[in-house]
This record gives sequence, C-alpha cells and structure tokens, in this order.
Amino acid sequence: MAIDAVVESGAICEAAICYTGDVLDPKRTKYSLDYYVQLAKQLEKLGAHMLAIKDMAGLCKPFAAAKLVKALHDEIGIPIHFHTHDTSGAQMATLLEAARNGASVVDAAFAPFAGLTSQPNLNALVDAARHTPLDTGLDPEPLRHLAHYWAAVRDHYTAFECGMKAPDADLYLHEMPGGQFTNLLEQAKALGLGDRWEEVCKAYAECNQLLGDIVKVTPTSKSVGDLALMLVTNGLQAADLLSDSRELAFPESVLDLVAGRMGQPPGGFPAAVVKRIVRDGKVVTGRPGESLAPADFHAAEKKTAEIVGRTASPREVLSMLLYPRVFEDYARHVAKYADVSVLPTPAFLEGLKSGEELSVDIEPGKTLLIRLLTVGEPHADGTRTVFFELNGQPRSVSIADKSLEAKVQRRPKAVPGDAREVGAPMPGLVVTVAVRPGDVVTKGQKLLSLEAMKMETTVYAERDGKLAEVLVTPGTPVEAQELLARYADA
Repeated sequence: MAIDAVVESGAICEAAICYTGDVLDPKRTKYSLDYYVQLAKQLEKLGAHMLAIKDMAGLCKPFAAAKLVKALHDEIGIPIHFHTHDTSGAQMATLLEAARNGASVVDAAFAPFAGLTSQPNLNALVDAARHTPLDTGLDPEPLRHLAHYWAAVRDHYTAFECGMKAPDADLYLHEMPGGQFTNLLEQAKALGLGDRWEEVCKAYAECNQLLGDIVKVTPTSKSVGDLALMLVTNGLQAADLLSDSRELAFPESVLDLVAGRMGQPPGGFPAAVVKRIVRDGKVVTGRPGESLAPADFHAAEKKTAEIVGRTASPREVLSMLLYPRVFEDYARHVAKYADVSVLPTPAFLEGLKSGEELSVDIEPGKTLLIRLLTVGEPHADGTRTVFFELNGQPRSVSIADKSLEAKVQRRPKAVPGDAREVGAPMPGLVVTVAVRPGDVVTKGQKLLSLEAMKMETTVYAERDGKLAEVLVTPGTPVEAQELLARYADA
C-alpha cells in the first residue's frame, strides 16, 4: 500500500529492508541471504525505485556487507542504498565493502556527529576513498570547515550526551539499534537502573529470543526495550515469564507488539508468549491498518482547533491524529510559554548567567532585550524569585525550582508476597485509575496505568476481591513497589 501511494504521487519510492542476524553465520538461518534476496525481489516487483538496506543496529559486518550487497546487486536492477550505525566501530569498513560490491549510496555523518551509535565518519570516508575507483569526487576542504561548524554546534547540546566514550562490541550480543541505544540508556537512568545497564542489555537480548528473534526497529525495538526494563525492575529473567503465574503488568508497547498490532514478524510470535502476554485479548493476524477506522479529518480539524484555540494548520491536524497525547502536551506548552523556538539554543538549554543579556525576536519588527540580574534564595514552598530587566525595565517573577526536592507524602512499599497489596511495577506517573475503594474486581481486571519516559504499563488485579483502598490518583508520581491499592481482608 505504501509503495503504491508513493508511486502514484510521482515521488521516488525507496523501499527498505531491515537487516538483522548475520548472513555469515550458518546457525542464524532465520534471516539468511536468500531471505534478503527474495524480499528485495518482491519490493522491486511491487514498484520500488530504490532499495535501502537499513542496518539500524550496525550488525552487518564488513564481509557480510560484501556478501549481501553483491547478492542483491546480482539479483535486482534498482540502485542499492546502504545505511548503518557505528556502535561497534567496524562500520567504516562495512561501508567500503558495500560500495565496492555494488551499493550506489552509503550513509555517513559529519565527523563531530559520527561514530558510536551514529553513522561512520563522512570526512574520513571521503579521504579513504580518494584516488580509488570509489572516489566520491567531494572536496575535503569545505567538508573540513563544515565539520568545524558542527563541532561548535554540538557543544550546545552536551546535556544530551549519553556518556558513551568508546565503541562497544557487545552490540553483537544485544543487537540494539543505534537510535534506541541512547534512548533506552536514559530510560534506564530515569527508572534508577543506570548502574545496571549491563543487566538491561542482557535482558534485551533474552527478550528478543523469547519473542522469536524479531527485527528490532522502531516501533518493535521499543517493545523489546520496555520488556527488558520491566524484567530488570522486577528482578525477573526472560525465562520466568512463561513459568510465572502472576498477573504481571506488561508495558502497553509489549501488548501491542505481541497482539500483532504492529504486524507479524517472519514465523510469527511463539504461541506460549502470545498466550502469556495477551491473555484473552484480541490478536491481529492481518495487516493492522485494515482494522483501523478511517481517520475523520473534519472531526480532527475541529478538535485540533479547540486544543490550539484557533484555526488549525494541516500539520497540526496530522500531528494530533498521529500523536494525540504528545500534541496536547505540546499545545499546552505553547499556550503557557508561546513559541520558545525563538530563543537562542544556549539560552533555552542552559539558561542565562547573571549579568548576561540576550535579544529575542518575538515577531517581525519586535525584539525583546532580556538581562538576567540575579536569582534569589529558595522559598519554603520550593520557589525562587528571578530578577531581570526587560527592555531596560526591572522585573521579577516567582518560579518553581524543580531541582529542589519536593516535600511530598511518601506511601509505603507493598509487602512482597502479601496478596492484599498492589505495588507499582516500576517508577513513573499514574496516568489513569480505573477503580475506586469498595469496588469488587476480578483477576486480570485493569486497575490503573503508569507512564515513565514514554513507557506505559497497565496494572491488573492479580486476584478476585474487594478493594479497601486506592492510594493514588491520576498525576501521582510513584516509586517502584510503592503501594498503589490494598484489598480488603478476606
């Protein structure tokens, strides 16, 4: 369907094959050379103008790339584009082998942004190919100046560095996509698992095998990562999932994956895993989009206009349809702070220093001059007074200092093994609460849902009974194993 739509629009259709496994390993038979060749032929027959090999984890080793690209080049008649990540440090050789064996395009990144979980170094690649049949014809001198520019830009984003200092060949064990590696690491830190990252990587590999060795790329890779974090948080092994009879709270992304709402992988999912995770829920076996109701653009435009308080643009309507919760959060942010994109990057990410001044163009012909004078001491309610000048006039504003530890009432932890107590399976924010004190619930019934770093988890009742207490409400932050609800005594 996607290929047909792109071709009918008159655009160039580049279809992608996601690479996983190892075509050099005779034991990895699921994703064999023949698997990739047959899939490429199918995509070409369906009308693709180009074929991309998307090696999202950087698993395709140099000699594997040579074997794969040559086989594809011999079997199809459309250009081949090779994309990889350099987590292991071996992918410069992979790009050269891919190009030497028939790839028309390879991906690389400017030196300051290259390597590790990004793409191989463009500046180095251009020089490596000079005076050879693979010479790109690019002049390295302007590339060098551009690299210096991007090196300065990167300094402004140091707060987002993941801390990875060297290539990591453990990639070949956990097979984690480069685009996910840093995100999952931040998720682990947010859940208090930063010092257990090696355990998370091991659990990731085990979860992949439990699910049947699937292609791990957005969104499937997020499901594997969420499941791994759930296991480590709860002290479980992947093998425990099939033998544990408890009503475990699986992340929503894992339910969506195993229930087929992201599609079906080659060979499907193991039946025992589907039964354990989906329970009595509905499983989608065909193309997931076929079961979705058509988008009502007229209703969506009306709803989006209500959210933003004016006539919505087509881009805003599409954003709301695709990511309703994220878009509503964004709209609330814009309503409260206006368009913060007009602020210089260093000021937005790091704030001003005392005595520093900046100019902000809020609309054509209207510029604000802001000078920070000083920041006051914290008040008892966790706020500070910020003193500044706006266009030369002294102003002050009281703001909440999120770096100060809030004085909140802490709930007790659920007692392990006590069937009367329901504990949080992970730290996070309570999103919805589906029950009230006094409700009679049955085993498997939804009690509430939590969210942490875009990982949503539903907590189900582990047994039948009457709830005596529900200790949380939507918006309540909780820690792992914190008491959420309590059953009445039998």
